[in-house]
Amino acid sequence: MGRAKEIIVKVITSKVANAFIKKHHYSNKVVPNSTLHFGCFLDKGLHGVMSFGPSINKKGTINLVEGTGWNEFIELNRMAFDDYLPKYSESRCIAISMKLIKKNAPQIKWVISFADGTQCGDGTIYRASGFKLVGIKNNTSLWEKNRIQMQDMQLYHKMINPRKEGWKQLKGFQLRYIYFIDKKMESNLTQPILSFSEIDKQGAGMYKGKRITLKERTYACIA
Repeated sequence: MGRAKEIIVKVITSKVANAFIKKHHYSNKVVPNSTLHFGCFLDKGLHGVMSFGPSINKKGTINLVEGTGWNEFIELNRMAFDDYLPKYSESRCIAISMKLIKKNAPQIKWVISFADGTQCGDGTIYRASGFKLVGIKNNTSLWEKNRIQMQDMQLYHKMINPRKEGWKQLKGFQLRYIYFIDKKMESNLTQPILSFSEIDKQGAGMYKGKRITLKERTYACIA
């Protein structure tokens, strides 16, 4: 793992986290309801941020794992790293953040996150970090107009009807991943755990904004 072992992960303020996210996340946007932010430090510099908070659609999401209490799950809703960090840094930072959540917020049983297979990637880091793939669906919620992008819920709260007001629905996929801090809760999943090969079967593979299959990536690494 090399220098990745030297990374220090600790809680940082929303102000510091949001500034980093706006600069380094592909969307250049933060999630306003993020409440917990971890900074990833190497050589005394901040080189990565992970932001957690309640799911926007909390009522719908809680049903994914039967028996989950209202405050027993959280969403990893923003994650950004710069190019300074060495290989394997992302998975190590996620692993440390999960341990910190388990220690300091023991009520949290599981973490949900989404990979944007419409613009960014299909969740390589999540798969390397022990997340379970529990959903692949065609994008129906991301819209764009005049280079501004918004999700369904954002448009709803702003009382915007995208179809009537000239917004374009972006084509692609959204992949849903869950990490079980409490391993016993995995048996309560109400959705089947999907094989990672299902990503290629549905044509949902993407890496750094480009369509590519998992098989093609494997061959590229071997070559």
